[in-house]
Amino acid sequence: MEEKKFDVKSIIGFVLIFGILLFMMWRNQPTPEELAEQKRLEQVEASRQADAAEKEDDTKVITEEDFSSGNAIDSLQLENLKNKLGAFAYSSTLASASQDETVVETDVLEVTFSNKGGFISEVKLKNFVDYDSVPIYLIKNGNQYFNINFGTSDNRILNTKDLFFEPSVTKNGDNTVVSMRLKSSEDQYLEYRYELQPDNYMMDFSIESNGLGNVINSSQDVNLDWRLKTFRHDQSITYENRYTRLTYMHEGDKISKLNQSGEEEEIIEDARWLSYRQHFFSSILVADQLIKKARISTEDLVEDEEVDSVFTKQFASKFPLTFNNGEASNDFQLYFGPTDSKILKQYDYELDESIPFGWGIFGWINKALFIPLFGFLSSFLPYGIAIIVMTILIKLVMSFVQYKQFLSQAKMKVLKPELDAIREKHKDNKMKAQQETMALQNKAGASPLAGCLPGLIQLPVFYALFMFFPTAFILRQKSFLWADDLSSYDVIAQLPIKIPFYGDHVSLFPILAAIAIFFYMKMTTGQQMAAQPTQEGMPDMSKIMKYMIYFSPILMLVFFNQYASGLSLYYFVSNMISIGIMLVIKNYILDEDKIHAQIQVNKKKPKKQNKFQKKMAEMMEQAEQQKQSQKKK
Repeated sequence: MEEKKFDVKSIIGFVLIFGILLFMMWRNQPTPEELAEQKRLEQVEASRQADAAEKEDDTKVITEEDFSSGNAIDSLQLENLKNKLGAFAYSSTLASASQDETVVETDVLEVTFSNKGGFISEVKLKNFVDYDSVPIYLIKNGNQYFNINFGTSDNRILNTKDLFFEPSVTKNGDNTVVSMRLKSSEDQYLEYRYELQPDNYMMDFSIESNGLGNVINSSQDVNLDWRLKTFRHDQSITYENRYTRLTYMHEGDKISKLNQSGEEEEIIEDARWLSYRQHFFSSILVADQLIKKARISTEDLVEDEEVDSVFTKQFASKFPLTFNNGEASNDFQLYFGPTDSKILKQYDYELDESIPFGWGIFGWINKALFIPLFGFLSSFLPYGIAIIVMTILIKLVMSFVQYKQFLSQAKMKVLKPELDAIREKHKDNKMKAQQETMALQNKAGASPLAGCLPGLIQLPVFYALFMFFPTAFILRQKSFLWADDLSSYDVIAQLPIKIPFYGDHVSLFPILAAIAIFFYMKMTTGQQMAAQPTQEGMPDMSKIMKYMIYFSPILMLVFFNQYASGLSLYYFVSNMISIGIMLVIKNYILDEDKIHAQIQVNKKKPKKQNKFQKKMAEMMEQAEQQKQSQKKK
């Protein structure tokens, strides 16, 4: 029989492994600081759970079922409520003190009011759907925060969002009146009163009180805090967010906006209305009496379009209400509806100014010309055809500008040999060459500025239309050819990846517009380069123009791939018409031989200089004299 022996090596190995395990356990044990922090967190969690349980017990309310069954609130619950809410503990003992809601419908709105907080918990626009055919909700699932914060005479600070209101619905003629009362007793209450009209996006809203002089502390500010996280409704959240802004009227008729992106906070004075505009839909609070001072803010919620796909921005406004000796009478109006100039114009205080039609003359052109014109055309034409017809009318009206521009270029082209000869003759004296160049252009009635000024006249029209199409509510979800929505981009192909600045789709209208711009610029820059005099020491403009021929179409192709297809349609048609007008002017209206003959006649006539030309000539002569005197020294 084999004798068993201890394996010394195995024993040593087990001892070493055991020692290593002990060492690792010792090294990984929590430090005193970590143990203390863990204990603190356990205490905080226990305290939180205890507070939650206490709050649940204290704020337990009597439901309608309790009343119908004869149950009564016990003395301990009532005492806890009084300790928490003081005089307003009464409202939490009523049968209405529950999470119940009141729903009211009109022809255009479906509005839900919550007993808790007393304000609107849901607003559905019955006549509209989003890009995915889902009904439009401006308020839903807690995206709105509406609260009045106030102090009481017994030194409590209360928030209406945590308190229960008693609802009632009555009729005032055809209007529906919803009253939400936060009661201190049967005849003492704070009331939210809403009055909805049958076919109206605007409702009257008032905050009033009755018999609360000894309950609410009027020496402290009673602040209204209204916040809203705006839902995404458009196909492109980035595009929609570009036109989602907090706009307000203040200090008379001033219209101002908070930043389009990032975060911003301001304190404003004498505000008439606050508009939480989310591109094509708006939530607007209008004050019958000016809001003396308000703190407003905006926060951009879209950092990554792929991830942040629900909300666009968060808006907030906070301002004091009017309370005198505990009694309040604050009258407002609330608008929940489309950002449509035709609808907003029906109301007071220029609410249509919340739409970004452009500042100054650009906005005036849109409101006075393009909006009425397009409204008229679209009343009997399909929307895409209306855009084309409006573009044709605009280009015909502006064709005289294009004619003046082309005529100026033709004159400069005819004068080019003479201007080059002057520069060659005085190549060592640039000042003298400039003087004779100006003199020749003045006699001939040709000037480079004459070609620039007509182009400047077109800029207000160009920019006004650039602002019109993305904000025209009338174009929303109107189709044309392959475009499903003229207020958004069209899609002919979906890309497997998202290209920076371009997107994950291919739009055809921007491609057509880019091609049209390419040929138009090729024609115009060719004419300009032919008329451009050679200037020694100056940058070669021909190279710059050649680059622009390719750069502008590429910019159009990339930038407008995310823009409204109606705008790209306009640019495509506009440039095609411009090309046609240029061909007609060049081949059938202007004759370079006749222009040359007329220039020669003009050169023989005595030409009187205007004040500007005289001043320029004098300055150049003085500069020339100084130069000559320096040479003599």
